[in-house]
Amino acid sequence: MKIGKVSESILKRSVLKYIKPNNECVQKGAAVGADCALFNKADKMTAVSTASVWGQKNNLAAAHAILRAVNNLAAGNAVPYAVQLHIMLPERYREIALKRMMEAAAETAATNHITISGGHTEVIPDIQAPIVSATALGYAENEFVKSAVEPGQEIVMTKWIGISETAYLAKEKEEELLTRYPLFFIKEAQDLEQYYSVLPEAATAGKSGISMMHDVAGAGIFGALWELGERAGVGLQVNLKKIPIKQETVEICEFFGYNPYEIRSDGALLIVTNEAGRLIEALSEEGIPAAVIGVITEGNDRVVINDEEKRFLEPPR
Repeated sequence: MKIGKVSESILKRSVLKYIKPNNECVQKGAAVGADCALFNKADKMTAVSTASVWGQKNNLAAAHAILRAVNNLAAGNAVPYAVQLHIMLPERYREIALKRMMEAAAETAATNHITISGGHTEVIPDIQAPIVSATALGYAENEFVKSAVEPGQEIVMTKWIGISETAYLAKEKEEELLTRYPLFFIKEAQDLEQYYSVLPEAATAGKSGISMMHDVAGAGIFGALWELGERAGVGLQVNLKKIPIKQETVEICEFFGYNPYEIRSDGALLIVTNEAGRLIEALSEEGIPAAVIGVITEGNDRVVINDEEKRFLEPPR
């Protein structure tokens, strides 16, 4: 199989096929586009989500895994309170690097008001960089349901696409980028990692009568839009020029030959709502930029419009 997240077809036929609720407390389990599970026990709803990060060599793997897991919960209308870490290290990894990784993880957890409640740490053979999985726990007041998403509702996106990949490349490939761009430009790109968390906008949106949220994360904006439509069972139409993007992302993607609409975009959140204007105003009051990028439509077509060009979205690869 190809490196990275498995395709939707593989996920459906070889993973989800075998995941079925076997007790009455499971409110919502695994599904395409649903990144957190809900459990209802004794009239209390608990949310759980797992995310992983691998290949990073800058001691931030655990911190980024935590953010990705808690972002999944926030997008599911849940409030995270704890996280567990499973850290797998290569044999050549030094203890001082592990300590720095955990310092960054502890800072991220504290900033987001969650507790690292435990986990597992192990050195294993045949890997070149740390692999970290984070399982976040939270509580939810209610869940989003498919029937709440209807044609005519607008799709709001917060912040900008591609910021996590942009910041990562700016750090990992700084010397290469310096051959074309000034240092201040690269530092501004690196600083985009401060926007990885979607907890603030999810909390604001949750008070605004929305229908659904979905964090953009690893599949890029095109993949996230497909997943949102698949999860809700609807079609959508998006205007490419309405999708917010930083100039740093445009430049760095051009340098490396990447499509900015298909790269990791942790920190951006998609929100489906009947009252986009009111939501954007509420987000603006919290200092969070947001824009309407599209609309929910009849049928199952998921389309991106760029002037006269029309692109039909496909499951993320």
